[in-house]
Amino acid sequence: MKNLIVLKVITVVLAVSIIFSLFSCMNEDRIDVPPVKLEDINGNYRGRLITVQGDLRNEKVIDFKVKKDSLTFQEFPVKEIVEKVVSDPVKVQAALTAMGKIKYKMNYTSVLNADKNWVELTFAPKTLELQIPVDGVIKKTLVTMEPKQKGYFVGLDYTLRFVFAAEKITVNGTELTPFEPITYNFPYCVKIN
Repeated sequence: MKNLIVLKVITVVLAVSIIFSLFSCMNEDRIDVPPVKLEDINGNYRGRLITVQGDLRNEKVIDFKVKKDSLTFQEFPVKEIVEKVVSDPVKVQAALTAMGKIKYKMNYTSVLNADKNWVELTFAPKTLELQIPVDGVIKKTLVTMEPKQKGYFVGLDYTLRFVFAAEKITVNGTELTPFEPITYNFPYCVKIN
């Protein structure tokens, strides 16, 4: 009988504490997200890039720059693209070395949300043109890039998020088939200045 009374008291105390915890959470003020301006997005960024093609997934850190209406990569990662054009791994590495750093620029338009605490970006990627050297021959490669969703610059932590994909590759006028799109996901990019 004593154990039953103790169990009932503990249950009542636990129930009351849960109820008070829930009410205290409901009464807390929401976190105020600081307002941003369209110009706040401009600057240099460092972000995590997750590249996905089918079951293959790679991650790396990449830097890029955002200006008024464009996003520019000074060293765009093209390894996955070159691997689709050149099948021999030794020749892939030789081609990447010969190509050097690949610059890529994407245009965008931006809109400030009604609360002025985040910016929505609509990307208009250009076709990426590559000259891939293989066995003394240059393979002219055109990569069609498409946005997968809108990008967002958030005022709470001044971070940028966006996703786009290489949807089609054409080599010397012939489209690669079958080809599974290569997705470039930037889930969290931090403004470094």
